[in-house]
Amino acid sequence: MYQHVLVAIDGSDHSKRAARHAIQLVKGTPLAQVTIICAVDYGKSERESNRGLTSEQIATAAREYMAPFEDIFRQAGIRVKSVIVHGAPGPAIVSHANEHPYDIVIIGSRGLNPVQEFVLGSVSHKVAKRVKVPVLVIK
Repeated sequence: MYQHVLVAIDGSDHSKRAARHAIQLVKGTPLAQVTIICAVDYGKSERESNRGLTSEQIATAAREYMAPFEDIFRQAGIRVKSVIVHGAPGPAIVSHANEHPYDIVIIGSRGLNPVQEFVLGSVSHKVAKRVKVPVLVIK
């Protein structure tokens, strides 16, 4: 049913569950391809935890961060590719999703921001409201 799936990851438990759910959703669909997307907000990263790192070093770290997710999909026999987008996660994911022919977007309900633990995460909320294809929010 779904052949082109976009899975947003941020390292949270919810995004890991989103990846596992994506595997179950496309398993048995030979032509399925999953794209995992990670948003890097260079300004925020440099201000917070990555002081002194260049944009290139941050991008390299993001690619290394995505590698285990790629491996999970490959081990399940699912074609996978990774995309790193730049900017605030919500708008960057929405923009990418709306510019490509995905059948569905899968995202965790809460990310790594502890303030968002009490409500639907602002990133997942923005994505669900603004993406033009179905969005599956994983708890």
